[in-house]
Amino acid sequence: MDKSRVSLVLYRVLAYVTGVFLLGLTFVAMPAKYLVGETARFSLVSAPAGLEHWFGPESPLMLFIAMPHGYIYMVYVLVVLWVALDRRWSAPKTLGVVLAGTIPILGFVVEHKVVEAEKARESGAAAAQEPAAAG
Repeated sequence: MDKSRVSLVLYRVLAYVTGVFLLGLTFVAMPAKYLVGETARFSLVSAPAGLEHWFGPESPLMLFIAMPHGYIYMVYVLVVLWVALDRRWSAPKTLGVVLAGTIPILGFVVEHKVVEAEKARESGAAAAQEPAAAG
């Protein structure tokens, strides 16, 4: 497996992992910290009985979701830069792919489009390298 394929596979894995953690952060950890429980900053509802320790400003969900997401996102950015340099992407495309990892669900869509485009590019390059059939 060559270097450019390794970087693309690693990008795909990190795009999905980053996206899943971002969904967890956006729809689980942040609401648990800020919206649920008597001690939450913008308390909308009280915490379920017996589960109060999971909600409010000291929610352990931030430790289990937010912290890993931050570190995974940093690795994601480095891998996107690796892919961009390896495949000679433009700066706007690189920035767009990096920022797609900050918007829930958009990262999955961009990953799909990037991989489609790169596979088409690879197949086009492979077709151009094949010698023309002598006839």
